[in-house]
Amino acid sequence: MNNTKYVFVTGGVTSSLGKGIIAASLAKLLQERGYSVTIQKLDPYINIDPGTLNPYEHGECYVTDDGAETDLDLGHYERFLNIPTSQANNVTTGRIYQSVIDKERKGEFLGKTVQVIPHITDEIKHRIKILGNTGNYDIVITEIGGTVGDIESLPYIEAVRQLQWELGEDNAIVIHLTLVPYLAAAGELKTKPTQHSVKLLMQSGIGPDILVCRSEHEISQDIKRKLALFCNVKKQDVIQSLDAETIYDVPNLMFAEGLDRVVLEKLNLSTDKQPELVEWNCFVKKYKNPKHTIEIGLIGKYVELHDSYKSITEAFIHAGSTHETKVNVRWIHSEELETKNINEQLKDLDGVLVAPGFGERGIEGKIEAVKYARENNIPFLGICLGMQMAVIEFARNVLQLSDANSTEMNEDTSSPVINLMEEQKDITNMGGTMRLGAWDCQLTEGSKAFDAYKTTDISERHRHRYEFNSEFKAQIEAAGMKATGINPKTGLVEVVEIPSHPWFVGVQYHPEYKSTVLNPHPLFLSFITAAIEYSKQ
Repeated sequence: MNNTKYVFVTGGVTSSLGKGIIAASLAKLLQERGYSVTIQKLDPYINIDPGTLNPYEHGECYVTDDGAETDLDLGHYERFLNIPTSQANNVTTGRIYQSVIDKERKGEFLGKTVQVIPHITDEIKHRIKILGNTGNYDIVITEIGGTVGDIESLPYIEAVRQLQWELGEDNAIVIHLTLVPYLAAAGELKTKPTQHSVKLLMQSGIGPDILVCRSEHEISQDIKRKLALFCNVKKQDVIQSLDAETIYDVPNLMFAEGLDRVVLEKLNLSTDKQPELVEWNCFVKKYKNPKHTIEIGLIGKYVELHDSYKSITEAFIHAGSTHETKVNVRWIHSEELETKNINEQLKDLDGVLVAPGFGERGIEGKIEAVKYARENNIPFLGICLGMQMAVIEFARNVLQLSDANSTEMNEDTSSPVINLMEEQKDITNMGGTMRLGAWDCQLTEGSKAFDAYKTTDISERHRHRYEFNSEFKAQIEAAGMKATGINPKTGLVEVVEIPSHPWFVGVQYHPEYKSTVLNPHPLFLSFITAAIEYSKQ
C-alpha cells in the first residue's frame, strides 16, 4: 500500500511570488522533522522543456544528473534539500501533450475521442503520482507554475481537484500562495485580490486548505480573521510570508508561522519531532556576518537578467559563507568589454568568472576577460563556454594561432581548437540533444582541480555541443596549459589549467549545479580561497 501524501502549491494574483521558495522551505522543515520529501514543478508552457528557451525568457536552464533540462526552481529544491532531482521532478504541458499524442498514434485509446478530460488530466495525475509511487517519499510537494485563472493552468488545476477527490482529504492538500498588497495612498493592506484569487480557485472546484500571504507589511490578526472568513479557511491556516532579507531566511520564517505544523496536522501526520535546522542556521549566521569581502567579475552575455546565472550566484553564496566571506558579484556584459576599456571594467577584481552561454555574440569580450585574468595573475574560473574561451585565448595569444576559434563561431577557422563533438554532427533537432547530465571525469593528481576535490574520480553535469579539440592538445600542453581532467571513456578534455598561474581553471561541465547549502561545491570553495588570498596582496 502506497502511503505517500501530496501537497499542491498554487499561486494567485501575480506570478513571481516565490512558490518555489515556499515549496522548498516547507520541504526543508518537513525533512528536518524526519520525513522523506521531494518537490515537483508542473510548468504550463507548451515547450517540451526550457532547453531551447532564451535565458532572457526563462532565466537559467537547470540540468539534472539524468540529463533533464529543467526549470530553475529545481535548483532551489536541490540547494535546500541536498538531494538530487530528476526528469520526473519537472513536467511541462508540452511533455504531457506529446505523451498523450504518442499514445493516440499507437492506438492505445481504442478509437476513443481524445480529450482534455479525462486523457490530459489522467496523464498529469500519472506524472504527479509517479514520484510517490516509487515508495521512497512520505510527502510529495507539487508546485504548479503560473497563477490560478491562466488558461494554460486549467488542466493542472482540474487534475489536482480529481486527485484530492481520489486520494481523500487526509492525503492531499492545497496551499494557495497569494499577495496582500499595501496601498500607500490608503495606508492599508488590501485583501480583495486574495479573495478574488481564492474565488477563482473555488470555481475550479478546489478550496485552499492553507493560505500563504506574501506582504511587505505585517498582517494583523483582524486581516487574518477577514481572510479566513472570506476564503473559507481557519484563522490558523492563514500564514503570512513577509519579504525576507535572503531566501535562506524563509524556512525559519515559515517555521515561526507554523506552516509545517499546519501541513502535518492536515495530512494527519505526527508533529512530535521538531525541526532544529542546526547546520542550516550555522550557514545563515556565517552568510550574514562575513569577516571578509571580495569582488568577483561575472563575465556573461545575459547579465541584465541575473536569474540567467542563478546557480552560479548561489554557489558563490554557499562557498562564501563557508569562508565567512561576502562575495560581491560585479555583473559585466561581455559585449561591452573591448580592449580599450578592459582595465577600467576589470580593475580591483579579486577573481574573474567567465560564464556559460551559446552563440557568437559577446565572444571577443569574454576572450579579452580571460587574457586580462591570465596576464595579471587574477584567480580565474571558466565554466563551459568560459573554459572554451580560455583555450581560444591561450591558442591565440600564447601559441600565436591568430585565427584560433570554435567552429561554433567560425566554421572556417584554420585552428579549430574547439570543435563540434563527433556525435553531434548528424543532429538536426535542437531540443534535448546536447551532451547532457552527469558524466565521469578523472583528475590529474597535484592539479588545482584535484586539490579542490581531494579525489581523482568525479562526476559532474554537462550541457554542451562543442568540445576541446584533442588534435591541438599536445601543442597547447607544450606551451603551458594542461588538460588535468579527462573523461575516462571518451578521452574528452573536461578540465584545463595553467600551472604557472596562481589559480587558473576552466571546466567543460557546470559545477554550479551541484552546489548546495550543506555541500558547497569544492571548485567554488577553492576559487573563493584563491580570490581571498589575491585580495590580501
